[in-house]
Amino acid sequence: MAVAPVSTEDQQDISEILRKIRKIELKTRGLVRESIGGEYQSCFKGEGIDFEDFREYQHGDEVRSIDWNVTARMGTPFIKKFTEQRELTLILAVDISASGNYGSHNQSKRELIAEVSALLAFSALQNKDKVGLILFTDQIEKYVPPQKGASHTLRLIREILYCHPTRHQTQLDDTVHILRNHIKRRSLVFLISDFLFEDDQLEDLKSLSRQHDLVAVQIGDPAEKNLPAAGPVRLEDPETGEQIEINTSNPKVRQAYQKQAQDWQHLLDSHFLKLGVDKIDLVTDEEYLPALHSFFKRRGGTGR
Repeated sequence: MAVAPVSTEDQQDISEILRKIRKIELKTRGLVRESIGGEYQSCFKGEGIDFEDFREYQHGDEVRSIDWNVTARMGTPFIKKFTEQRELTLILAVDISASGNYGSHNQSKRELIAEVSALLAFSALQNKDKVGLILFTDQIEKYVPPQKGASHTLRLIREILYCHPTRHQTQLDDTVHILRNHIKRRSLVFLISDFLFEDDQLEDLKSLSRQHDLVAVQIGDPAEKNLPAAGPVRLEDPETGEQIEINTSNPKVRQAYQKQAQDWQHLLDSHFLKLGVDKIDLVTDEEYLPALHSFFKRRGGTGR
């Protein structure tokens, strides 16, 4: 059977994909080794304990641990030994709708999402946890079941960077459904999105946060909060295609835009606070490590 040769353009595309994935891998693996991996391990633990074996009672052991059936058979006190069930399942639920392609600086929101996801995935890998991935728009674009291993982790990074969604808008219904009905075991879920959608969708997260350990990660860009004075411009909603023309040189226009963005952000933050869901705020033009360190410190102090 004849096999078509790979074109030079395709080879360049593949090389660029591998280069970008390798760059993210090297950076995030280093950060995991240096600090984040230990913080991840101390904050997130497995659910419950597993029975390991019986052993003879020793002075100082908890009397309540004595197994009286074994003790009666053996004629001397025996206790049950347990080990902590350390293994977790980490689920990265990632919004890849059209608004994630935007970036007013050197990095798009999608690229930042890939890097932060890699950091979390390699932290899980170091702690021998399984990692799964849900890529969504207003439907599930890709579901990768939880697995272990470095090659699996690299596949997740590739999917986040290069999955081509068939839809453009954002809807949480299908994502909530798969997390509630297909992932039965309590898992650690990072919901990563810019959350540029109607806030009433967030109500579905209330029941989800009772079933799983849910953490929201909001990815933003500075231009979404403050318009530069750049004269007349045409703004387009990447998810709906709707366009408007405004004069950004007018200070009243910039002030109105800024106030609307602030009001929306306050509403969003209030929703997550009411739901009791932890939230991490990341921006494309800022280092993400301080925000992650702050989250791990806060989470470690609560004992959740």
